[in-house]
Amino acid sequence: MPDRPGIRRPQPLEIIRGAEEAASAEGCRIAVSVVSGEPDTEQWLTRLSTSQTDGVILVLTELSPAYRARLAAMHMPVVIVDPVGQPDPKIPSIGATNWAGGLMATEHLIEIGHRRIGTITGRPSLLCSQARLDGYRAALERKGIPADPALVYSGDFHFEAALVAATDMLKLDAPPTAIFAGSDMQAMGVYEAARLHRLRIPDDLSVVGFDDLPMSGWVSPPLTTIIQPLAPMAAMATRTILALLDGRTDTSSNRVELTTSLVVRASTAPPRKKTAGRGAANAGSAGTRSGRRSREVRSS
Repeated sequence: MPDRPGIRRPQPLEIIRGAEEAASAEGCRIAVSVVSGEPDTEQWLTRLSTSQTDGVILVLTELSPAYRARLAAMHMPVVIVDPVGQPDPKIPSIGATNWAGGLMATEHLIEIGHRRIGTITGRPSLLCSQARLDGYRAALERKGIPADPALVYSGDFHFEAALVAATDMLKLDAPPTAIFAGSDMQAMGVYEAARLHRLRIPDDLSVVGFDDLPMSGWVSPPLTTIIQPLAPMAAMATRTILALLDGRTDTSSNRVELTTSLVVRASTAPPRKKTAGRGAANAGSAGTRSGRRSREVRSS
């Protein structure tokens, strides 16, 4: 699992819920280990080698070749949920159609009239982050809308970094009229940035998230977002582990992607017609900064 602070965030909790429900239905139990850095990984592998664990589900985890070899030597089934890099073709992996999700989110904003569309992604090293960004870019390209590097930020899927990124974008001379956030937690950072700039959602700024966490329907206004089936992904990983233990799984195709879909709520609307004051009010001392490369912002 991700780092220790991350385990308290909604995405890992949804994944744990899905795995627990699937395991319970089969009369099994799961144990959650949180690994952060090499010392933790070393300790975890040592414990694993002496435990009675039947299988391993790795979530957003990147093991070095040496650690992968040690895990393989234990001869227990392994399934990866949301692999960090290119999935190992020999290891079953479960993901979501992230490219299609990024495409749908951006196409929705284009269809209701937006042309200045910003995006805040996750860490560039994550396969899902890159796929969502590629979907965003593909949607713009399909409609002949030039991609502005000043409207692309790399974050970490968390609130704090998204708040910084959205605040920076909203200070541009030509700020975005809509922002596609790579996670619902990032969308909450965009909401806060809009509040600090005295912008109303969706009147002044439209926002789309990604995940469809329970909170996305509770916030005000309710968040338009991409449904990522986190719990079903974990449930499928759990069932795959059990099938591997029983010798029932066809390993000829080890990569499975579950479908993403768009749910439209109240955080998106057609852009307002330009007024004389908005760009000047938000510009501050930021300058145009158009033409800058995409940049990375992480929360501490």
